[in-house]
Amino acid sequence: MVGQTAQFKEFQIPLADTIHGPESVTAIMGIPEWWPTCQRIAIVMAHDADSDLHHPLLEHLQTKLTEEKFLTLRFNFPFAETNEDASTDTGETLLRTFRTAIAALHRDPTSAPAHVFIGGHGLGARVAAQIATSQIRIEGTFLIGFPLHAAGDPATISAEQLYRITSPTLFVQGSRDDQCDLKTLSSTVRRMGTTTEIRCVKDADDNFAVPGESLRSSDEIYDEVFDYMLKWSAKHYVAT
Repeated sequence: MVGQTAQFKEFQIPLADTIHGPESVTAIMGIPEWWPTCQRIAIVMAHDADSDLHHPLLEHLQTKLTEEKFLTLRFNFPFAETNEDASTDTGETLLRTFRTAIAALHRDPTSAPAHVFIGGHGLGARVAAQIATSQIRIEGTFLIGFPLHAAGDPATISAEQLYRITSPTLFVQGSRDDQCDLKTLSSTVRRMGTTTEIRCVKDADDNFAVPGESLRSSDEIYDEVFDYMLKWSAKHYVAT
């Protein structure tokens, strides 16, 4: 259970240079008990193309990570803010929104994190991978349900941004994810010039749902994803 003094604050992140679409997007920051902690680690996560910041996986991860003393942030992309199709946002719009969300962590220098991990689910994972190729300083990148190729067609692999990532990278994929063949992913990450780790969630699809005959609940699936993230992040930050 999250400590009684942990807080989850909803706020608006202003967007610059908006012509079409919202002037701001909704975000929720999880502030752990006794923040800032000695490690001052933050985790920023983005949602998939068919959801928003309220996806139950992201909500679960934020609650559990905040309990573990991480400052956490999840946010909407503009298309989710206005209930539009994901194709409404250009790639540059998605990247700019993610960068703005990271910058929001540093508004208050007295509580700004010293270490930042970024990632997301599905589309959010793809955008995070692109952010991780830029000059923004991050400790690591976590890619959950990364869409490596078109559904059911590993031959259409799209991985150029992965080869340019320089930070340690965690992949968490469902064994039934038809957008990420695990053998293809394994051969792909061998070409990446950084430390990588692949974790597989048995029976889960790209949305981390399991078939009806599975004996595991959604919370158990989400806990498995959380556990992989927690153990991986502990390996990849420099304590202050």
